Amino acid sequence: MNSQKTIAILGTGNMGLALAKGLVKSNIYEPRQITLTRRNTAILAAMAHDGYQVSDNNAAAVSQSAVIVLAVLPQQLNKLLDEIKDTINPEKQLIISIITGVNCIDIREYLNLDVQVVRAMPNTAISIGESMTCIASDNASVMNIALVKELFDTVGETIQIYEDLMPSATALCASGIAFFLRGIRAASQGGTEIGFHAHDALKMAAQTAKGAADLLLQLSSHPENEIDKVTSPKGCTIAGLNEMEHNGFSSAFIKGIKITAEKAAMLYKKS
Repeated sequence: MNSQKTIAILGTGNMGLALAKGLVKSNIYEPRQITLTRRNTAILAAMAHDGYQVSDNNAAAVSQSAVIVLAVLPQQLNKLLDEIKDTINPEKQLIISIITGVNCIDIREYLNLDVQVVRAMPNTAISIGESMTCIASDNASVMNIALVKELFDTVGETIQIYEDLMPSATALCASGIAFFLRGIRAASQGGTEIGFHAHDALKMAAQTAKGAADLLLQLSSHPENEIDKVTSPKGCTIAGLNEMEHNGFSSAFIKGIKITAEKAAMLYKKS
């Protein structure tokens, strides 16, 4: 453990809390090396009790940290950058942004500093260590990209992508959590309609979805390959699949992802 290693998470909400806990659980950081900021620090009282540094002063947190994680809403970013720009040292600090719709160059141009910036897009499964996090940068070193990957590997899986695909990653992975949850909810409602109690139907639908995902991940298989194992000629499964397709199941899902990506690209206004 490098005692000089420090990280500040600015605007600590659910994502920031989950990341901080993952870093400590994986022994990459000790609680005392992590500063968490929030306007209402009372919300972070439990983290302070566990040894994390807690502050409502973003500039002070930045001045004491080598890695800076920006975790505020897009509409709050400019105000945050105004608070910290005079305390950033481009030669010694790395900025990680988990803010939707904000490009690396947006941050550098607003700060008027040639600081290395890496974008990371986790999803809410970060809270259980199962996030799918996409990372990208237009100027970070190989070493810093590897560092960011190491950080987010503590809370799930990571993949490096081109930055222009970040809105798409937002739609597929971040917003995608909601899409798959809606699918599970619909399946459970169908289960209730055909005779199961609601809580049983939800458990059955959720575990079935988990099993389906694990088939693909653990076997490196393709969905259609696994679907073929379930469908038989004139069978009930193919009848159900075709009914869903006739009612636009795949088309609606694809259109939802597409429009989400378009919206994600427009959330941040530079001024």
